[in-house]
Amino acid sequence: MNPANFNAHPVYQKSLVLKDLSSAVATYFAYDGDFFNLKRTSALRDDIAYSLMTDANLITATFEQAYLAESDAVRNKSAKFINIMTRNIWSYCNGLEHDGVKEREYLNLLRREIKLFRAAFKQWRKSLK
Repeated sequence: MNPANFNAHPVYQKSLVLKDLSSAVATYFAYDGDFFNLKRTSALRDDIAYSLMTDANLITATFEQAYLAESDAVRNKSAKFINIMTRNIWSYCNGLEHDGVKEREYLNLLRREIKLFRAAFKQWRKSLK
């Protein structure tokens, strides 16, 4: 893969959108918006919000690793990890709903971005074969 084209790659761009939206949703719904404080709260919503942001960041970093990898084994391992992270984010949306979030339109917007990312990612994976 050409490292020069990486930042313009559609999957990378979609991962950035997913990361930004996840961060915004997490910050909006968390009781304590200070995620980088070492003190952890006992609120489930804060744990979900923190995990949402972490997994979205991991998707972007892992796609970069997969894109630049020379090895098919590394690409496949990274792709499996990305699939797990997207499923996790979907589950976090469900968890926030079950925790009583009333503004479901934000969660549905995030779910839509997950679907768009998955479609672009799947197309990229098929192009590797």
